[in-house]
Amino acid sequence: MFHKYENNQMSPHRAIVVAAIAVLSIPCLSPLQAAEPAMSKQLTDYIDSITSEFDEIAPERKETLQALADYLVAQLKADEPAKLNAICTANSRRSQLTQTWAYTAAKFYGLGRVATHSSGTEASACNPRTVAALKRVGFAVDMTQDGENPVYELRLDQSGTPLKLWSKTIDDESNPKSDFAALMCCSAAAEACPNVPGAALRVPLLYDDPKEADGTADETAAYDERCRQIAREMFWVMSQVAQAE
Repeated sequence: MFHKYENNQMSPHRAIVVAAIAVLSIPCLSPLQAAEPAMSKQLTDYIDSITSEFDEIAPERKETLQALADYLVAQLKADEPAKLNAICTANSRRSQLTQTWAYTAAKFYGLGRVATHSSGTEASACNPRTVAALKRVGFAVDMTQDGENPVYELRLDQSGTPLKLWSKTIDDESNPKSDFAALMCCSAAAEACPNVPGAALRVPLLYDDPKEADGTADETAAYDERCRQIAREMFWVMSQVAQAE
C-alpha cells in the first residue's frame, strides 16, 4: 500500500507522473515505452491525496473490489482483453464517474490493455453535475455534441486522447458484448440485471446516489464525496493490478 510522504519528499505516485514527463523527452520511443503526457498539477495533487486514503476503504469493501482486480489480472496474464463496464440505471452519474476513474487509474498505473466502458439499463444523459464534479478535481471536459444526450470529451491533459462520455444502454454498440466485468453501481440496476448478458464477472459496487442532493445546499458536497469515493476505490483496484502484473 502506498502512503503520502512527508517533509517535502516526493510520493511514489507523483514520482510516476514526473517520470512520465521525463520519458516524453526521450527520442525514438517504442509504443511500449511511450508514456501519457503529464496531467495537471491540480489532478495529480488530487490523485496523490486519494491514494493516501486507501486505509479508509473498509476490509469487506476491499474484498468486493479485489474480485475485480483479480479478474483484470487474470485477463492480462492470459494476454486477453481486460474489459469492464460500469452500469447504473440511467448512465448519468455513478457509472460515468466509475468509468472515468477506472480509465484514469489504468492510465496512471500504465495498464494500457484495460478497457473501460459505462452504460445504463436505460439511456438519459451524462448529468451536468457529474461533469462539474470532474472539472472541480482537475479534468478538462468539453461538450462536443449538444442535445438531450450530449457528448463530452474528457482529457487527463490538454494533449492526450479524450475519453468520450455520454449516456447509453448496456447493448450499445460501443460496449463489450462478452468477457467483461460488469460493475453494478446502483441497487436498481443490480435488481434489474441479475444476469448481465456476456459478463464474465458481476461485481456489486452499489454506490449511494448523489442525485438525492440535487437542488439542495448539499449538492456540491454530495457529488464531490461520491466522486472521491469512486476515485479512491478505482485507484485501489488498479494499484492491485499493477502490483500483480
